[in-house]
Amino acid sequence: MSEHLIGVISDTHGLLRPEAVKALKGVELIIHAGDIGNPKVLANLSRLAPVHAVRGNTDRADWAADLPLTLVVEVGGVLLYVLHELFTLDLDPAAAGFASVIYGHSHSPRLERKDGVLFLNPGSAGPRRFTLPVSLARLKVNHDSIQAELVELKV
Repeated sequence: MSEHLIGVISDTHGLLRPEAVKALKGVELIIHAGDIGNPKVLANLSRLAPVHAVRGNTDRADWAADLPLTLVVEVGGVLLYVLHELFTLDLDPAAAGFASVIYGHSHSPRLERKDGVLFLNPGSAGPRRFTLPVSLARLKVNHDSIQAELVELKV
């Protein structure tokens, strides 16, 4: 079974940093967990790999109207549930068969497992907020295993 490398980014707020582009090189798929800020961000990301994106709470312009609030992405037989704000999660991901819940919003990178489900917030790859790091994540999916790595961008 082959390994799949997925890039996970969130809260770009219209800023796609060259460091983020570099960190996402070589991924086969990119997930954007909302607060995109500008359709050019998605267009530029799609030059690297196919992009799956959800609408964040600040994505209110006409271009964002067609973006879903939640998304199910299947990679190598593994199901990933994507949304922007974790507090809006209205299902039991373990019972629903999801290996991971991917979210953004807080700008704070987070990686934890609950009931066998990987909860991943890649943090914010856009404008720095307070003293929080500028970051994104890479996911490795290999058959039935999933591992995440948080990547702090040097900006």
